[in-house]
This record gives sequence, structure tokens and C-alpha cells, in this order.
Amino acid sequence: MTFKEGERVPDVTFKTRVRDESVEGPNKFAWKDLTSKEIFDGKKVIIVALPGAFTPTCSTSHLPGYEAHYDEIKKSGIDEIYCLSVNDAFVMFQWAKAQGVTKVKMLPDGNGDFSKALGTLVHKTNLGFGPRSWRYSMLVEDGVIKKIFTEENQRDNAEDDAFKVSNVETFVEYFKNN
Repeated sequence: MTFKEGERVPDVTFKTRVRDESVEGPNKFAWKDLTSKEIFDGKKVIIVALPGAFTPTCSTSHLPGYEAHYDEIKKSGIDEIYCLSVNDAFVMFQWAKAQGVTKVKMLPDGNGDFSKALGTLVHKTNLGFGPRSWRYSMLVEDGVIKKIFTEENQRDNAEDDAFKVSNVETFVEYFKNN
């Protein structure tokens, strides 16, 4: 892992899709580039990074936990919570829809640019996933990483799926004590 608390998040462009009623046809979405500066500057943001949409731990615990505690976390002065995965905008949209996620915003890191720049891009070829983000959560204030909860032993082709410190309970406890 190369990023550290106190450092600025990487400056990348995320390829997202947004609702656009001016688009003709049944798929009323258009591409929208969203930069790191637009997401982080002047805001307090939590990033919940995980290996993949529709995967077991991500779908049963990680994302649902943050969705369930969204309002509680927002009371701690957080402007937004984003779920980041090395998946494209279409997959992230369908995953949010399947999960009933309406509060946490999905942030597709389709090319893995953000994850690579942070040093969290790992290979999961042992599972047929290719490059993915290591599991972590972090608090970013005005573009600077304030707190990171990273699962231990980051490595390529991990046999386990560590999920001990990046969960929502860790952030809830952090905000109670800080």
C-alpha cells in the first residue's frame, strides 16, 4: 500500500453514468466524467472500497452495512459516502439496484486508475477477477486522507477475503471516539 494518512488522494477522472431526460429512448443515461476534485474538494467523504460488485462479502455485509448506517454516519458531519470498486458504471448501477442501495453513491473505478494510484490495486486472477481493489475504507477531508481502515496483508491472489476493519462498525466507533 502506498497511500498514507495526511496525503492528498490521486487526481483521476471517473467515468460515470447519470440520469439525463434529454436522452432519447428507454435508457435515459449519459456519460459524465467526475474528477477527484469534484468528489473530494471542500467535502468530508467516506470511500468504501471493495473487490467486486455482486460478490459474497461485498453484497451481504460491506455495502449493506454502510447503506444501513448512512444516516447515522452523516450526522458525524460526513457529506457523502461512496462505494468504489474496479467495475464499470453499468455493473455498479445494476448492483446498487439489486441491493436496494439508494443512499450510498456508487463510484466506478472501471480502469482501476484510482486504485492503482493509491497502491490498492491487486490481482485476483486466482478467482478469475483480474485486477481489483483491496478492501479498505477511508475518510477524506478536502481531498486529504484523514483516516484509513485497510484490511491486513494486502497481496495479489489472496486466498482469504479479509473483512475485519473496513466495515461500517469500525467507522461508527471511530466517530464516537473522535
